Amino acid sequence: MKKISIIVPCFNEEETIQIYYDTMTKLMSTIDKFKIEYWFIDDGSKDRTYPILRELQNEHPEDVHFVSFSRNFGKEAAIYAGLKEATGDYVAVMDVDLQDPPETLPEMFDILEEHEYDCVGTARMDRKGENVIISVCSNAFYGLINKMSQTKIIPGARDYRLMTRQMVNAVLSMTEYNRFSKGIFSWVGFNTKYIPYNNRERSAGSTSWNFWKLTKYAISGIIDFTERPLSLATWLGSIFSLISIVAMIAIVVRKLIYPMSSVDGWSSIVSIILLVGGIQLICIGILGEYIGKIFLEVKKRPIYIVKEKK
Repeated sequence: MKKISIIVPCFNEEETIQIYYDTMTKLMSTIDKFKIEYWFIDDGSKDRTYPILRELQNEHPEDVHFVSFSRNFGKEAAIYAGLKEATGDYVAVMDVDLQDPPETLPEMFDILEEHEYDCVGTARMDRKGENVIISVCSNAFYGLINKMSQTKIIPGARDYRLMTRQMVNAVLSMTEYNRFSKGIFSWVGFNTKYIPYNNRERSAGSTSWNFWKLTKYAISGIIDFTERPLSLATWLGSIFSLISIVAMIAIVVRKLIYPMSSVDGWSSIVSIILLVGGIQLICIGILGEYIGKIFLEVKKRPIYIVKEKK
């Protein structure tokens, strides 16, 4: 019987862990085509996530395992750690809050068993119950990154997916410090089929993601998978340089034709200076984001540090 390793990142999820495990146990009681091992990744939680995982592992040592980080390294690091520890024939990534529908797992397994696909992912068809502003910005992000990057990401795609061992090994070969899993899963290639589903509410607790964190995550994804922002900065600089040259020529010509004309329009000049200065700062900021990424990569720091593993 084949085995599926399920990677479950956890950050301050004391209210959802037992609910998740009970739900999965109930599901598995009706399935005899594969067995499961769990790899819960405690991403430096500040609540009772860590002791709950230890207790769960002591009660079910054969199928429940966990890795506890020394501090919070982020969900991307947790996914990578889980992929490294997984021993199953197939590997799944699933959120512990049950927003990812576990009942689709048997269907995903059957699709991979047909050997036509290497990965089965999921994508939300709607964002019912989600903050309107976050929904609008999320849709804008997918549209923007797919226009700017050659690595295409399905709108609404989730980290929840089931992968073959070959694809997992390909993802693990990408040891970069700055990780954007949705982009990495797409960049490595392999045949992927997406299963649509309707959005679900969390089983309990509240999400640790807010607008600011999602914005930083989106910016990181764009910078990690396209250099277009640098090209944009170059084009903006070229355009405003050309405008400046034309303006200087116009001023010289005006002075030659109307030598006694007075200079006026100070407010418009100040506005233009502020506009050009703002554009320059934006371009410097874009360059700084890429330099910052390079700075972190060349340090070769570990993606995460393990405090305990069982």
